[in-house]
Amino acid sequence: MTSARSDARTDRRSDTPAELPATLGELRASGHVYRGIKDELRNNLLTALRAETNPWDGIQGFDDTVIPQLERALLAGHDVVLLGERGQGKTRLIRTIVGLLDEWTPVIDGAELGEHPYHPITPASIRRAQELGDDLPVAWRHREERYSEKLATPDTSVGDLVGDVDPVKVAQGRSLGDPETIHFGLIPRAHRGIVAVNELPDLAERIQVAMLNVMEERDIQVRGYTLRLPLDVLLLASANPEDYTNRGRIITPLKDRFGAEIRTHYPLDLEDEVAVIEQEADVVASVPQYLTEVLARFTRELRESPAVDQRSGVSARFAIAAQETIAAAALHRAAVGGEELPVARPVDLLTVPDVLRGKVEFEAGEEGREVATLVHLLRRATAATIGEYLLGVDLGPLVDAIEAGGPIVTGDDVTAAALLENLPEVPVLAEVYRRLEAESPGERAAAAEFALEGLYLARRIGKESDDEGQTVYG
Repeated sequence: MTSARSDARTDRRSDTPAELPATLGELRASGHVYRGIKDELRNNLLTALRAETNPWDGIQGFDDTVIPQLERALLAGHDVVLLGERGQGKTRLIRTIVGLLDEWTPVIDGAELGEHPYHPITPASIRRAQELGDDLPVAWRHREERYSEKLATPDTSVGDLVGDVDPVKVAQGRSLGDPETIHFGLIPRAHRGIVAVNELPDLAERIQVAMLNVMEERDIQVRGYTLRLPLDVLLLASANPEDYTNRGRIITPLKDRFGAEIRTHYPLDLEDEVAVIEQEADVVASVPQYLTEVLARFTRELRESPAVDQRSGVSARFAIAAQETIAAAALHRAAVGGEELPVARPVDLLTVPDVLRGKVEFEAGEEGREVATLVHLLRRATAATIGEYLLGVDLGPLVDAIEAGGPIVTGDDVTAAALLENLPEVPVLAEVYRRLEAESPGERAAAAEFALEGLYLARRIGKESDDEGQTVYG
């Protein structure tokens, strides 16, 4: 049976351009020039910078801070460790570097470490190159196959990262002193590519020690073997600064071997926060822009609140999950009420504190008050967003109409049509719809509810909610 991994490899090889050289002789004749991984990244980054193209597609909020530092590190040929709280996009940024590699690169066909045909480094590949000469078969590896990633866990072994003796090869008759009995680990197998270790402090210190020679001398030592391999890898790592004192630490000699230590951060501007949410959230219903801004402000409020453990941070994944949650609430309402086009409304924001409170770490003295704190900060974010969008709109006629005509009922299962039918006919609502770009019935219901919530937060009308999910403004 063919594994999924081998299927993927076969598919990738079938995509290889047919005109690429298939032997060492053809490769030399084509004028191909060998470049080390760091030279390759440097040249491709310089090409992108000169052409004024953005190689950091999908990275939000780092343009003036993290990106320039990372670009300088790559130009210098440094291994890099990214330090930052959870959910700051460290892994996403690391994976984006793959786009700076050449799309296709030649390797010795069948070589264990994907060595360049001009520079074989293992005994087996050196022997094949000497025997076959210009007939040495060449395969082509796509840039996506030159990236390896490892989540550091306490059970990670030296064999996983560096290598170990392969008992099967020993059983085949090779002596223990034969370097071909080594089963190479993740780092040697990333030869001529990028290897990333996420949450590096979680590695046991003795495992980190095993990486020292790989990073500095670029050789490997396995159970008494001293096999010098001129490994050509770019090593990247990510870590949470708190891991230095909580779960573990990066040992000083290993930290010293990273050429660059770059601090990441949460988005500094609201626009970047919104851009991250809209880019990453997989929503199942339409979410108006102003509700996304409420969630962005809510997340930023949490990051500044003394009730929240700021050492842990509030991940961007919180805001992304919140966006997906309110969209799911809208879809649920549409399914129950028979609506064709589900649109999230302010009432759906109330689902966020209950569903996502576990994603926020609170200070010890806040036990039992978590939901109340979340609701309070959500209201502050909502009020700030309403002030931004409806500034200057006189909602007094809507207040008068509610007082004269009775309360307005909305809720989890109240459809847009039912809410709109219950609204008083006042011209100011047309201005609200215009400000919020509300055209469909679902969008108008959301806009009207947004205005009602603004009146409630300004204490101009009351609001009551019951256990059945209904909310009454009046």
